[in-house]
Amino acid sequence: MKTTLTTSAGAPIADDNNSISAGEQGSLTFDNFRLFEKLAHFNRERLPERVVHARGTGAYGTFTLNTSLTDYSIAHFLQKAGQQTEVFVRFSTVGGGQDSSDYARDPRGFAVKFYTEQGNFDLVGNNTPVFFLNDPIKFPDFVHSQKKNPQTNLPDPAAMFEFWANHPQSLHQMTILMSDRGIPLSYRHMHGFGSHTLSFWNQAGERFWVKWHLKTQQGIETVHSDDAHKYPAFGAQQDLVAAIEQGDFPRWSVKLQIISEAQAKTLSINPFDLTKIWPHKEVPLINIGTLELNRNVGNYFAETEQAAFAPSNLVPGIGASPDKMLQARLIAYQDAHRYRVGANVNQIPVNAPKCPVNNYQRDGVFAGVCPFSGNVQNGKNSANFYPNDRTDTGAPSPDITTAEPPMPLAQNAWIKPHSQDHEDYYTQAGDLFRLMSAEHQLQVATNIAGGLSAANEHIQQRMLEQFDKADPQYMKAVKAALEALE
Repeated sequence: MKTTLTTSAGAPIADDNNSISAGEQGSLTFDNFRLFEKLAHFNRERLPERVVHARGTGAYGTFTLNTSLTDYSIAHFLQKAGQQTEVFVRFSTVGGGQDSSDYARDPRGFAVKFYTEQGNFDLVGNNTPVFFLNDPIKFPDFVHSQKKNPQTNLPDPAAMFEFWANHPQSLHQMTILMSDRGIPLSYRHMHGFGSHTLSFWNQAGERFWVKWHLKTQQGIETVHSDDAHKYPAFGAQQDLVAAIEQGDFPRWSVKLQIISEAQAKTLSINPFDLTKIWPHKEVPLINIGTLELNRNVGNYFAETEQAAFAPSNLVPGIGASPDKMLQARLIAYQDAHRYRVGANVNQIPVNAPKCPVNNYQRDGVFAGVCPFSGNVQNGKNSANFYPNDRTDTGAPSPDITTAEPPMPLAQNAWIKPHSQDHEDYYTQAGDLFRLMSAEHQLQVATNIAGGLSAANEHIQQRMLEQFDKADPQYMKAVKAALEALE
């Protein structure tokens, strides 16, 4: 069956090889509207690149619940063992652009979109359980320090360590980054973490604080710094696509740490500090299900590139917490997508919920494109405001049964900037270093020295002081590695 080439408006095109010109050797004419459409669309084919997580790889799959969480949450997709929920997962490198390598020493994004019966729940995390910061006011500064030098447009390790020297809160995550897990062999061979503290609440209105963990069933495999250049830049993406295409579906065991509000008050660390893990001895992991990826995208741009994840995509039974980084990301992520893709980013099919969508939002780019939305015709002539007198005939109205319990506040709390300098940023970094084998400790020290050697002596000294507070052997190892480079 022959398919006719058309313009974007559906008109048949007779010739797509030759522009209209005034004679064989003459200038083009102004009635080349088919050429103009082609060039104009080409000029607009690219979305602005994500500031972070620019280079990504995505796939579809399922989350299968094996343990009912009715006691903890009213979320529909967490009620019955055996329930399956469709998901879309996007992996990414973080600091580099779309042209960066899959084998850069860099955290990896691990974002999961659950298409639940009550809307989309986005678990937005990384392959590490902690982050460099616990206050979002430093996030733009941090990212600037990790990007290329503004003059040379070249990597700038001195700037990275200058930032870390001024922010000891980064020490834990930096230690992970410089370890063997700083360069995963593939997206299949790494863990994922929600990282942030989220909340659950049950039918009785009881709130619980929650950490999400996704443990790879393929095993952890990493690449040594000396070997990273041997791997193709797009190797991790190629690996995931090929594995799914061949039916070798990657899987992760989904586990949770759950504590009550009362237990949180006695935890040995601040449960809302993103630079810290919850000690597993205090809060053991609970296995709740399996995440499987089993279908590749049909079009990279339409799905992976336009995919938009946001921590503000929450469903009844799952909420936020006083985690300051999370609080800022509740606005920042969705705002970034509205800028990059458009106000109706959630109507694009990869982002669209698979349940009815009924609201009073109207107009804007992509309005009415969501195939599952009650707003598919942009509301037609129905009410576009609330409250109104039409709720008895189908106009949407709030459902009070989905209300979240009130968030507790510290007694006699004052609204002002609160310094977190008193936090202990060294113990967990030291614990991690002590868990490593001598070989891995040497690898961490060598990786740190490679970048730290580009910084001045004052920055080097401040970093060595941080390592010493974490563990004296940590400092000695890095110092020796630095001296070996002189």
